[in-house]
Amino acid sequence: MRDHHPAKNHPAVSENHPGVGQGVYLYAVTPAGENGKAEASGTAGESGTAGASGTAGESGTAGASGTAGESGKAGESMESAERPPDLRGVMGGVVRPVPRGGLVAYVSDVPLDRFGEEPLRRSLEDLDWVEGVARAHHRVVEALAASGPTAPVRLVTVYTGEEQVRDLLDLRHDDFTEILSRVAGRREWGVKAYLRRDTPPPSPAPAATAAGGGDSPGMAYLRRKKESLRGREDLWRAAAERAELLHAELGRIAVASRRHRPQDPQLSGRSESMVLNGAYLVDPAREEEFAAVLDGYRDRFLDVELTGPWAPYSFTSIDLGAGRAGGVR
Repeated sequence: MRDHHPAKNHPAVSENHPGVGQGVYLYAVTPAGENGKAEASGTAGESGTAGASGTAGESGTAGASGTAGESGKAGESMESAERPPDLRGVMGGVVRPVPRGGLVAYVSDVPLDRFGEEPLRRSLEDLDWVEGVARAHHRVVEALAASGPTAPVRLVTVYTGEEQVRDLLDLRHDDFTEILSRVAGRREWGVKAYLRRDTPPPSPAPAATAAGGGDSPGMAYLRRKKESLRGREDLWRAAAERAELLHAELGRIAVASRRHRPQDPQLSGRSESMVLNGAYLVDPAREEEFAAVLDGYRDRFLDVELTGPWAPYSFTSIDLGAGRAGGVR
């Protein structure tokens, strides 16, 4: 968030554990339970979970009482479902709720010798460490999102204590409430489209072939190279145009859509060029219609892949004023 600044002047210890050198890792924010209040015990067990009236239905989406009401405000009209007990997060920390003003932040303690500002810079260079943190973060967010509206925050968002987390909920209350209203009862789906590797390039025009009959071997090679490049460019252009049409058609069905940058083959796990990396927030009633659109775009140009459903990461972005990937506030 643009008006929220890192708490660099606070001591780098948790308020709940003075002198231990612990920070508070933030995963996500949800609506509070019945009457907009979280239980006071502060644990993730039976006494500390939100009410069960908004539990997920058979389709895996929030039930009628767990979606945003007409007012779109946290509290009575946007109750959170019962949250999973004994949830473990980064480095095995116990995830606990921090309630404030009709919202609940879910956090766990982390050691500042790994998550402090300076150590974090070094830790982020260790890809295995980052992957482990990302998996734990994602596991917590998915568990929360399975139970009701959830606004995930960016990876490695760490505060010096719970009071800073409560300040965040006060400061950005309306932003979180708006986001939770938008994603309530909906799921994120991903669509990736790749240029088909086995698509043959267009054959050279007969006139061009005939004209090259008297070429020297070197000139003939250069001509064929040029035709091959032109063929690949034509294929890429056709695939990109098809991807644009696909994104637009999916966007008309979805409540909201985002187009991310194409992934590097090392991330996608595929050698083909990615021409679409889209995310779509979809109402459950339209998910079959959404998926059916993809069949019309699996052709000689595109290989289309559907992923999900996911927690609504692409539609809950709030700038918390952090550095590259979070950091201590």
